Amino acid sequence: MKILDKYVAKNFLIGYAIAFCVLIGLRIIIDLFVNLDEFTEHADLGVLAVIKNILLFYGLNITLYFRDFAGMITVVAAVFSLGRMVRCNELVAVMASGVSLKRVIAPIIILSILLTVLLVVDQEFLIPPLGDKLVRSQDAIPGQETYDVWFIADGNGSLICSRRFDVKTSTLYKPTIITRKKKAGSVIWEVTGRISAEKAVYNSETGRWDLINGLFTEKDSDRGAQPILSYASDITPKDIPVRRKSRNKTLLSWRQLAALAEQKTKIKDVALLYSQMHFHITEPIINLVMLMISLPILVCRDPRSMKSAVAISFNITAACLVVTFICKMFATEVVFDRVMPALWAWLPVFIFAPIAVIELDSMKT
Repeated sequence: MKILDKYVAKNFLIGYAIAFCVLIGLRIIIDLFVNLDEFTEHADLGVLAVIKNILLFYGLNITLYFRDFAGMITVVAAVFSLGRMVRCNELVAVMASGVSLKRVIAPIIILSILLTVLLVVDQEFLIPPLGDKLVRSQDAIPGQETYDVWFIADGNGSLICSRRFDVKTSTLYKPTIITRKKKAGSVIWEVTGRISAEKAVYNSETGRWDLINGLFTEKDSDRGAQPILSYASDITPKDIPVRRKSRNKTLLSWRQLAALAEQKTKIKDVALLYSQMHFHITEPIINLVMLMISLPILVCRDPRSMKSAVAISFNITAACLVVTFICKMFATEVVFDRVMPALWAWLPVFIFAPIAVIELDSMKT
C-alpha cells in the first residue's frame, strides 16, 4: 500500500468513526429523551438496575442502528475525508503529480466494500440470534418479559395462540393450538383439530412443548377430547417474541425468511417475506451505490465549490433513501393487479446504479 493510500484510508476511517459515534449517539440520545419515563417505571429496583437496563437495551440495539445508518455513515465519512483534502488543496497537488483522482478514491471504495461486508454480517449473523431481546420494550425488565401470542404459524402449519407467554419460564399459559394440513396439490390449509392445555412448557432437551392437562380434539370426530402429553413444533421460546408481530420479520436472516416463505400462508404475508429477502440483498448494494454517486461530486479541486458538492451529495443520498422507503411501502401492495416484491426491492438499484456509473465515467480526473 502506498503512502497516499494509507493517508486517504486513515482519513476515511477517522471520518467513519466520527460519523458512527455522532449518528448512532444522536439516535440513542433522542430515543432516551423520548422514552426515559419508560425506563424509570421500575425505579423501585434501584438506580443501578435502571442504568443497567438502559445500557443493556441500547448496547443490543446498536446492531439495529448500525444496520439502518450504515449507508449514511459511509457517505458522511467520505465527505469528511475528501472535504479535508479539498480544503487543504491536497487534491490539486495529487493531480499535479500525475495521479488520477479515480486512483485517490480507490481506498475509500475498497474500505466501503469491507464495511458493507460487516453490515451483511451484522444483518445475517448478529441481529437474528438477538431478535428476542431486540423486540423488548423500554419498560420491560430483562428476562421477565411477557407477551400475548396470536396465531403464530409453525412449520407444521398449526396456529399457536396464548394469552400470556412468560420468557423467564418459557411457558405458554392457556395455550390453544389449531392443527392444520394441506390437501395434496392445494395451497389451502384445512383445520384438522384443536389442542388445549393449562400450560405448555418448552423442553429444550426434546425440542417439544410439554403440555399440562393437554387435550386434543379432532375435527368431525365422535371420540371427544383425547389426552396429549406434548406437541412438536419448530417454534422455540426465542422465536415467539419475534414472530408475534409482522414488523419484527426484519430481524430475521435471509435463511429464516426463506424457510417461512416456503410455508406459503397468506398472500400478503408471503409478499412481505419475499420483499424482506430481496431487501436483505439490495440494501447493502444501495449503500454502495449511494457512495459511488457521491464520490465523483465530492472530488472537486476548488475549496469554494465544496459546500455545494456536499449539498448535492446529501440530496442525492436523501433521494435514494426516500425512493427505497417508498419501494418498501409498495412491495406488499397490489400494483397493476399484481404483487411484485422482487421488482420493488431492486427498483432503487435499477434507478441509481446507472447514475453512479455515469457519474464515475464523467468524473474529471
